Amino acid sequence: MIETTVESVDLRSPPPIAPETPVTEAARTLRRPPVSALPVLEDESVVGIVTESDIVALVAETAERPATRVIMSSPVTTVSPTATIADAAETMRTNGVKHLPVVSDGVYRGLLSVHTLAPYLPRHRLTIEWQDEPMRLGATEGQTLTVVD
Repeated sequence: MIETTVESVDLRSPPPIAPETPVTEAARTLRRPPVSALPVLEDESVVGIVTESDIVALVAETAERPATRVIMSSPVTTVSPTATIADAAETMRTNGVKHLPVVSDGVYRGLLSVHTLAPYLPRHRLTIEWQDEPMRLGATEGQTLTVVD
């Protein structure tokens, strides 16, 4: 089976912002479809990420309008362009994130999202462990069927 890598996917490349970017400017940028997250860069290094939900939380919790640095998520989980799509999806799942900046040699290359990955992954994964003698049909103790959703 050929493994699709992150570098072969059409990555979204929303405009990066600086940590000192006013949060109102970040919010204006996030209003442009299909942008749902912005990488925060210092020089060429990803130092944070700000998402739509970060802006919503800020508006819900305070009237302040600080710099992006205050609300960005940091440190950021990133992925290499040579990682497989399956590995990237697993990284998202285990880290509880919906966006992964793609970084090569410390330089930002684009943003991978769950929406970008969706067409490349099966909706359900079925794992079957057969614990009986080969070529024997019929239900017996020791057979396991596991469905992972």
